[in-house]
Amino acid sequence: MEVYRAMRKILSAATAAAALLAAQAAPAAAALKSAVFAGGCFWSAEHDIEGTPGVVKVVVGYAGGVRPDPTYDNHQGYLESIRVTYDPSKISYPRLVDAFFHHIDPTDGGGQICDRGPTYLTAVFVADPAERKAAEAVKAQVGRELHKPIATEIRPAAKFWMAETYHQDYAKKNPGAYMRYRIGCGRDARLNAVWGGRS
Repeated sequence: MEVYRAMRKILSAATAAAALLAAQAAPAAAALKSAVFAGGCFWSAEHDIEGTPGVVKVVVGYAGGVRPDPTYDNHQGYLESIRVTYDPSKISYPRLVDAFFHHIDPTDGGGQICDRGPTYLTAVFVADPAERKAAEAVKAQVGRELHKPIATEIRPAAKFWMAETYHQDYAKKNPGAYMRYRIGCGRDARLNAVWGGRS
């Protein structure tokens, strides 16, 4: 009988501890936020921002267009984009926007590096006036830092459509093919030229 009582106490304590952990985890998960950016090739935009402290998850897709259900073969009017889920207790929205800017050439108004045309324009999609104010302030600071006009637009948030599965985590799943693309495109060389190694 004593063994039975002891086992019930242990089980009860374990159940209470599990409930406490679940209660603590729920608010943390609910506190996560998301932001949408267009940074040229979404493979590279995803690859580059993923290592930023406070970033929890990145998915690639299409934003800024009006026709429903865009696909990689038919996303005219959309920008290749990323949706970044982040923990605001570890990185603020302005710092996240700044990190995004430092992974692109924000002075390029015709695309991004070797990818040219409207699909590859850069943008920060803002969800509310507070995000717009923060994004505009970061953009202005980047302009002062680079001493050049900044082509990256600050746009109102639009529906984000996830890209096909084979585009998600492309650099991780296809490292050889991705690095051949990245080197051939000259992305790192261009970003080093723009940011002087600060990207």
